[in-house]
Amino acid sequence: MQKGEFSKEFLQKIAATEPEWMREKRLEAYALYESLPMPHTTEDEVWRRTVDMRTQDYWRRTRRHLRGFTLEKYYPNVPANGECSVENVDDNDEETAGVLVQVDGQLQHISSDAEALKEKGVYFAHLHTALQEQPELLRTYFMNKAVTLETTLKSGNIARYNKFDALHGAFWQGGYLLHVPKGVKVEVPLRVYIRMSEAEQADLSHTLIIAEEGSEVVLLEDNLSTNSEASGLHNGAVEIFAGQNANVTYVQIQRWNRQVWNFASHRAMIARDAQLCWVSATFGSRLSKINQAIVLEGAGCHAQMVGLAFADARQHLDVSTAQEHISPHTTSDLLYRTVLKDRAQTAWGGNIYVYPSANHTDAYQKNDNLLLSERAHADTLPGLEIQAHEVRCTHGATAGKIDADQVFYLMSRGLPYAQAEKLIVDGFFQPVMERIPLESVQEELSTSITRKLIGAS
Repeated sequence: MQKGEFSKEFLQKIAATEPEWMREKRLEAYALYESLPMPHTTEDEVWRRTVDMRTQDYWRRTRRHLRGFTLEKYYPNVPANGECSVENVDDNDEETAGVLVQVDGQLQHISSDAEALKEKGVYFAHLHTALQEQPELLRTYFMNKAVTLETTLKSGNIARYNKFDALHGAFWQGGYLLHVPKGVKVEVPLRVYIRMSEAEQADLSHTLIIAEEGSEVVLLEDNLSTNSEASGLHNGAVEIFAGQNANVTYVQIQRWNRQVWNFASHRAMIARDAQLCWVSATFGSRLSKINQAIVLEGAGCHAQMVGLAFADARQHLDVSTAQEHISPHTTSDLLYRTVLKDRAQTAWGGNIYVYPSANHTDAYQKNDNLLLSERAHADTLPGLEIQAHEVRCTHGATAGKIDADQVFYLMSRGLPYAQAEKLIVDGFFQPVMERIPLESVQEELSTSITRKLIGAS
């Protein structure tokens, strides 16, 4: 497999066969990337907790950023033409409307109930294929600042927010487009598998989901390292557009190995009377920094943001969320639950923004953290910025050790400590699990939780 580099020359090479507007978009992002410094973790509020807090003084003295991370160590691949199938596509007992497999940025397998999807007008393809077959659709939605109201959004715009977003905008490769036309309901979920296998690989996948008016779809995406020892970089983005009265469920499971640096920006735009359920499950990576925002653009729309995470060893997970209420009569509900063990560290900062025109907003956010060891550390920072008068906005956050009385009760019934601990952890995650639409996905997550508890991940 050919290897590239993060240079203007390589950018020109990968964009050589792309439409002119895409080349211009890449070059614009590259100019921004060159002009921006690495995030200052001690000064930038969004990034300052990404650093390991135990070395905070060291960082202040040296002014270094993301200690241990060197971008030059990682390389993007040269896009390949054509497709090839693979044998070991993950199987599950439940039917799927389509499966897409990507390995190291390259499409390896795509299958679907072609006739059924084609009859409905659903388009599901690797992003490079979509760029050739659906260029106008991508031109309208792909990192489009006009669509995402860049001039007004508190959370900024993908590819214009920080150095990693600009890097993604310039060098993105891989990912997929799902387009569900007006009024179409995809009754069976689609599944996507994003894999990293080579050492020092940079994955810059982009997810783009467009659900038009009155449509319904469920999509399950799994990110996984196939080599547990291979270092890597994931610098991704997710964009979801839910049209008027659409109903979208998106589940992303992240299981990169502990050698992978994970940076991503996630954004959803929700139109009038639409519904979005966004589930994020995080188990892997050495360090993860995720910026996630939902924009409730149309009156009467509703969004759920549900997250679970399990961090162990010296993992560091940092999530910043934004619930942006632009229109009146909108509702959002966020629940993030995290379990930490060993010397893991997590940080969650969430803000609810209510714009002056968004009266009758009902928004809630809750972050709960369960610490299984003395040296684990969790920061939680909920926040509100309200500019309307008639609203209901609340938030809550907790962090604490496992309840000794609960452990004693279970052990007094004959359970060993490890099994008692597992039951408590399972119960802690249950409110999140209940919101996941498929039993097979719940089982996958339960297995990952068990592996974390026994130190097998």
